Amino acid sequence: MAKYVYDFTEGNKDLKDLLGGKGANLAEMTNLGLPVPPGFTITSQACRHYLAEGAVPDGLEAEVAEHLAALESAMGKKLGQADDPLLVSVRSGAKFSMPGMMETVLNIGLNDESVHGLAKQAGGNERFAWDSYRRLIQMFGKTVLGIDGDLFEHALESLKGSRQDTDLSAEELQALVETFKGIVRSETGKDFPSDPRDQMRLAVMAVFDSWNAPRAILYRRQERIPADLGTAVNIVAMVFGNLGEDSGTGVAFTRDPGSGRQGLYGDYLQNAQGEDVVAGIRNTIPLQELERIDKRSYDELLQIMEKLENHYRDLCDIEFTIERGKLWMLQTRVGKRTAAAAFCIATQLVDQGLISIDEAVTRITGDQLAQLMFPRFSSEGERRLLTKGMNASPGAAVGKVVFTSERAVELAGQGEDVILVRRETNPDDLSGMIAARGVLTSRGGKTSHAAVVARGMGKTCVCGAEELEVSTSSRSFTAPGGVTVNEGDVISIDGSTGEVFLGEVPVMDSAVVEYFEGAAPQDDLVRAVDRIMKHADEVRTLGVRANADNAEDSARARRFGAAGIGLCRTEHMFLGDRRQLVEDLVLASSEEERQSALDALEPLQKSDFIEIFQAMDGLPVTIRLIDPPLHEFLPDLVELSVKVAKGDASDKERALLVAVKRLHEQNPMLGLRGVRLGLVIPGLFAMQVRAIAEAAREVRGARPEIMIPLVAAVQELEAVREEAAGILAEVGVDALVGTMIETPRAALTAGQIAEAAQFFSFGTNDLTQMAWGFSRDDVEAAFFSRYLELGIFGVSPFETLDRDGVGRLVRIAAEEGRKARPDLKLGICGEHGGDPDSVHFCHEAGLDYVSCSPFRVPVARLEAARAALQESASDTR
Repeated sequence: MAKYVYDFTEGNKDLKDLLGGKGANLAEMTNLGLPVPPGFTITSQACRHYLAEGAVPDGLEAEVAEHLAALESAMGKKLGQADDPLLVSVRSGAKFSMPGMMETVLNIGLNDESVHGLAKQAGGNERFAWDSYRRLIQMFGKTVLGIDGDLFEHALESLKGSRQDTDLSAEELQALVETFKGIVRSETGKDFPSDPRDQMRLAVMAVFDSWNAPRAILYRRQERIPADLGTAVNIVAMVFGNLGEDSGTGVAFTRDPGSGRQGLYGDYLQNAQGEDVVAGIRNTIPLQELERIDKRSYDELLQIMEKLENHYRDLCDIEFTIERGKLWMLQTRVGKRTAAAAFCIATQLVDQGLISIDEAVTRITGDQLAQLMFPRFSSEGERRLLTKGMNASPGAAVGKVVFTSERAVELAGQGEDVILVRRETNPDDLSGMIAARGVLTSRGGKTSHAAVVARGMGKTCVCGAEELEVSTSSRSFTAPGGVTVNEGDVISIDGSTGEVFLGEVPVMDSAVVEYFEGAAPQDDLVRAVDRIMKHADEVRTLGVRANADNAEDSARARRFGAAGIGLCRTEHMFLGDRRQLVEDLVLASSEEERQSALDALEPLQKSDFIEIFQAMDGLPVTIRLIDPPLHEFLPDLVELSVKVAKGDASDKERALLVAVKRLHEQNPMLGLRGVRLGLVIPGLFAMQVRAIAEAAREVRGARPEIMIPLVAAVQELEAVREEAAGILAEVGVDALVGTMIETPRAALTAGQIAEAAQFFSFGTNDLTQMAWGFSRDDVEAAFFSRYLELGIFGVSPFETLDRDGVGRLVRIAAEEGRKARPDLKLGICGEHGGDPDSVHFCHEAGLDYVSCSPFRVPVARLEAARAALQESASDTR
């Protein structure tokens, strides 16, 4: 029979799949002998059963009752007991951290009788007891009963006026409890449940249900967390930080999650429960202040932080409560950090001997490296400082001010850059945070909801800008000096300094981009990046090339670490002033006119290739012969038709209209393009091959690779290769000749095609379109968002390679191609070449290289190393 409940003494940190991150880490801290309140965990397996069947699994209620009885025995109190009640919290805890996305209910066990017993426990502290009771009704009403949380908030704000919540008296809080119970009654038609076991049972199911709450689904999609994991539920004996000034609650980091610097970082709030800190309803004090307030707890906390960091060998994020001078540990986890902190912490831990340099590389992601390559604000030009808050998540963000998540989503959908401004964010603001370029709040600290979520997403964030008066009703905020900023006005926020500027501040390249461009490492961050990247290049087995169409991009690709060009698109060389020559080619009415147009194009192409070969200085350059339909180089059909109809067209324009109509196709991407052009238009491919060969002859060490696009049958490739081989021999240049695998038929007949190809390069953009039956230009805006909502996609197949479908075609082609030609070179040149997950797939599939845009080259280099190291670690297990 399945076991669904584990006491904290039974688990450990390696059981996250079963106990979730929170439960596994509570168990681990219990095993380490740290002061953890007793409790137990209901497994994620129980949650999955509940979500699938609509009911908890058989035996769960009996197991919960058994563990609750053991908890009551350990505490010497009973849940709901009138004179000496046990109170518990019910907390979510998935395998992966999802801060604020699922539900928590505190103070379960309170009712009209036990509230008096709680006051007695607290030495007659009536205010504490009624404060705890109103918190229970408020949290339970919102999270379990589905009541609009604003109803409770408005009642609380109306009672407080300009006071803090800690200024409310016991009598006022008792009256507030009655108000809250009235809200429950009017909104649900039932009284607030007074049976503590009913409270706990309903709270557990609410946590299960919150796994599929819209904000949780959105967060999982954003963070690519699997939807079928479910969440565990932790039931923990309550300890109280709201017992007075000798009590409090806080969040601590063993290192700065923003920069990675070692030291003591965190927030503390006296006379408060944990939700008060993350919600930002009162501004916290720096954790260092705890030394003055309660030195014994402070010293104990420092010892525990050091023990946890050494045990987990990483930055730890810790939640704690002090109850009348007694320190309790409520949670620890490997902390979310900024991209900059990730690099610095990884190398620091190597220097401390806690991890190896191999492990350091695996702990950093390509997405984090990409974040470091984002621009930063320039120090030049005028900047009007409005205020300064806490530097919660770095980056430079510029956009129009919006005050609601709905407005952020709306304007972002119209292509606008926006900054979401709130007093404090809550989990319901997730959609707006994703849509916005940056987040600015007037309340909260580095451990508030806004800060934690923004750091996890790599989103620029400034928190706790206390000088700002934010009015969501008037959709404006007021800064010092009486400056009013209205919705739609532009501001700039610097997440590295906490500065907020009026208007648009110009941006410049990041220090990391300057490093990749050749600048020497100047600070700790860039030195850490340099160290990680050098080791990544030593351990990776997958090559990284770049997609580049000109000498400038080619030179940048080399500086960024590319080992060659994996895709040079020649169609870009037919644009601009050269379109005239393409028009001449299309309008040619004789062999002489066609050859004349080709002869005019050839030296221009040759010149382009010479520049690229020189920039790559002996590295391989894969050149794709012209791929798009010819109509893309001609005037628009509608515009020409209108001009001719009006009688304003020249003779050439009338001739062009005839040619455009002749070339017009209902679906040109499945028509006369790629290899078909080379076979139908005599001399076109021959001109390009000759230009490549002659350019290679002039540049010492040039290594051209000629790629034939859109091949679907080996006979197509054979015909072009025969012509190319003759030209290469005539010019006296060696070059590989291969093809793009971008049609399903090519993938499925790869064994035949490999007999005529020296290399394959997978064009996964077209292969994805053809495998799915999608036209990328049309479908992404039309219905992809709906497919993501429905879970049909976890991520767009144009963003991350579809392993099951397109990936299987790639594997088939790679296996059958290499079987026919063992020395067949395999690469990928679609947009997936720079996507981290897709890079891992390419490593697993045995490809030789990936090719991506120059700016993604460092990302691909790092991910290629991580893929190799993870495979090695898997092989040794």
